[in-house]
Amino acid sequence: MYYCCGITEKGVMPHNEDAIIIGERVMNSGVAEMHLDVPFIAAVSDGVSGELSGELASMLCLNSLRSLGTYDTEGLKEGIMNIHHDLAEYSRSHADARNMQATLCGIAVDSSHNIVTYNVGDSRLYRFRDGQVRQLSRDQSLVQLLYEEGSITREEKKTHSRRNIIFPVLGNAGSDPTVDAAPLEGGMEYGDVLIMCTDGLSDYVSSMDMQEILELPKSLFSRLEMMVDLALERKCNDNISVIALIYTDPGIRD
Repeated sequence: MYYCCGITEKGVMPHNEDAIIIGERVMNSGVAEMHLDVPFIAAVSDGVSGELSGELASMLCLNSLRSLGTYDTEGLKEGIMNIHHDLAEYSRSHADARNMQATLCGIAVDSSHNIVTYNVGDSRLYRFRDGQVRQLSRDQSLVQLLYEEGSITREEKKTHSRRNIIFPVLGNAGSDPTVDAAPLEGGMEYGDVLIMCTDGLSDYVSSMDMQEILELPKSLFSRLEMMVDLALERKCNDNISVIALIYTDPGIRD
């Protein structure tokens, strides 16, 4: 058994282009808490800023993800690429949704408790283990590429003038995205917390901030609320979505 909670909200924006999925529930407003039996999925999606119908793109993306019914690496890669093509086709045939796009970052847990991660864009997956928060996903962005090439430092990534430029994501009309999907590195141990979030959170709440909050003796949902509140206090000008997942049964693994 797993416990999962999530928050998605518009923040200071007029509407919410983010959406989250936990198990079978897809939502773009409010909070969710639930206990999950395997198999299940959990993910965040961000309608790309500046594109038409971002909120539609993220909801369509997650509703399609819910219907895939696959939890293995190759099946997820194929299924997510199909979602990309479906979104692109929808936008081509609906003028009011022209070039709508969405990021995707999440996990799939099969009936044997094997976990696969998947990512397209710059939404993020973190793991809190032994008092340390580590980012497990790789940002598909220009600044990440520049950082890996050694052209900028880790600190310069945070303030770079082109930090909002990301590589093709789901629904892109001109280029196919790259779907990063793989078994969860290092697995999941009892006591771990997995965090999935859109850049409305990660741009304003650092991994060190997350670490300090996750170490507090509060409920997991309360700690998520603290992360969202911190992003808002720091003048976040984006939608904010975050999901957290833990084991509730230490006997799941040997």
